[in-house]
Amino acid sequence: MQSKAWRLVAALLVTLLPPAVRAQEKAAIAAAANLIPVLDALHAEFRRAAPSVTLTVATGASGSLFAQIQHGAPFDVLLSADTEYPQQLIAAKLAGAATLRIFATGRLVLWTTRADLDLTDFAAALRSPRVNKIALAQPKTAPYGRAAEGVLQQLGAWHAVQPRLVFGESISQTAQFVETGSADLGFVALSLVLSPALQRKGRWIAFAASQHPGVSLDHAAVLTNRGAGNPAAKRYLDFLASAPAQKILRDFGYGVP
Repeated sequence: MQSKAWRLVAALLVTLLPPAVRAQEKAAIAAAANLIPVLDALHAEFRRAAPSVTLTVATGASGSLFAQIQHGAPFDVLLSADTEYPQQLIAAKLAGAATLRIFATGRLVLWTTRADLDLTDFAAALRSPRVNKIALAQPKTAPYGRAAEGVLQQLGAWHAVQPRLVFGESISQTAQFVETGSADLGFVALSLVLSPALQRKGRWIAFAASQHPGVSLDHAAVLTNRGAGNPAAKRYLDFLASAPAQKILRDFGYGVP
């Protein structure tokens, strides 16, 4: 009888708690590294719309996050810098095709913190003898790295610059190489050079999609099988298509659908 009475008291206490405490929801997000500058603003806006949801975030190269999910990492949402990795999750039956959506389009830039390097003629800058190291993200796992390779291939410079290339594990590490002077210039995401931390450092030029043909920087979100059963993850996916979220993405240099 005593045990039953305690259960009744506990149930009464739960009903008296505020909804945000009574039904705390969680969603685990795996986000491409180029999104790091925009995530704080996005998630602050999401918390205003969904205060009962707690988000946890891991960032890295899209391909590395894809591999983690393949091996059972407990993520609800993948935010990839391309559409290829989400589609591969769907093909492997690890994510739902109906949840796939493009939420932004990124842009590749060439960036330097060296005042003596002129990027007006970027082809000449890349071939300059004063440039010892050129940074880009690893093309095998990072869509921005594949786009950078595409630019160099189109220039006919890919093989010529090989001895001077340094590869970041992600686009954020690639930006660190340039910021610290470990690389003279580098191919990074527009969102990074527009971030508060870097926007007053160095100079950059942006590339059009036509300059890395065959490599799209459409950013896709998808719910994993775990996320498909999580209402908080579904709310987050819907939030990315909202007007406030899309304004924030535009402010950080992304194109939006």
